[in-house]
Amino acid sequence: MTVVKSTLPEPARKVAGEALQGTLVDLLGLSLIGKQAHWNIVGPRFRSIHLQLDEVVDTARTYADTVAERAAALGVPPDGRPETVATGYTLPGPKAGWLRDTEVVQVVVDALEAAIGRLRERIAATGEPDPVTQDLLISLTAELEKQRWMFDAENWPREG
Repeated sequence: MTVVKSTLPEPARKVAGEALQGTLVDLLGLSLIGKQAHWNIVGPRFRSIHLQLDEVVDTARTYADTVAERAAALGVPPDGRPETVATGYTLPGPKAGWLRDTEVVQVVVDALEAAIGRLRERIAATGEPDPVTQDLLISLTAELEKQRWMFDAENWPREG
């Protein structure tokens, strides 16, 4: 049952809805792994990375809301329930317990890189059916690429 009538034809709505739902799960998961790392980081760069993690979390949470509202506007009910995120989240995440600052940086770089790869696939898929959703995904990708760059620069030069 569609409560909100979409301005898109059904096939386009389906493509956009799937892209938005997958992105929502990725963003909610990123915000959770960001906080997990934020609480458990140790090492000489604790403070700077601890604060930088909040930037990633804020970005993920802000865009998650925007993505969910875009889905709702298209008549696609967004699903951010914990069980949906738990079963649908497949990006890399941190191990349990204390995390060395270099480990945190690498986990965040890897998670952001995987999320960006998935976003680029969704950008390609939504270009024809819904350029508005594509534009939102492009903006999000640019922001996550910026965050990835900032974290990747933290572990230079590479150890070992």
